[in-house]
Amino acid sequence: MRLKQGQFSFLPDLTDDDIRTQAQYAIDNGWAVSVEYTDDPHPRNSYWEMWGHPMFDNPDAAAVVYEVNECRKEHGGKYIRVLAFDATAGWESIRMSFIVNRPAEEPGFRVVRQEGEGRSIRYTVESYAVREPEGARYA
Repeated sequence: MRLKQGQFSFLPDLTDDDIRTQAQYAIDNGWAVSVEYTDDPHPRNSYWEMWGHPMFDNPDAAAVVYEVNECRKEHGGKYIRVLAFDATAGWESIRMSFIVNRPAEEPGFRVVRQEGEGRSIRYTVESYAVREPEGARYA
């Protein structure tokens, strides 16, 4: 199963040149770019591990690609994404987010149905990845 999160998730994997182009777009718009990784990509898991520091004053997207490749060396078996944060007053949020690395095998998610009192039914999404302990999910 291929995880679909962020921009470009329905396209083939991005090349380093594609990543550089998108990072330069973010930099040209004045957005801070950062690199993050995780082994639990659940849609509600918005707190991925940050690789290095956000690049607030970086004028060149080559530095972003360099950091992505350094993160791949250490965490190549996990999900890695690039984020662009807009600190403009009144906006102050993520403007762009896309996955740049995936594990070789993506276990996917399952929908769990829970029946409550009366006719109340709830659905939750659980990741198959969390069946393994943290750090060993994609070993």
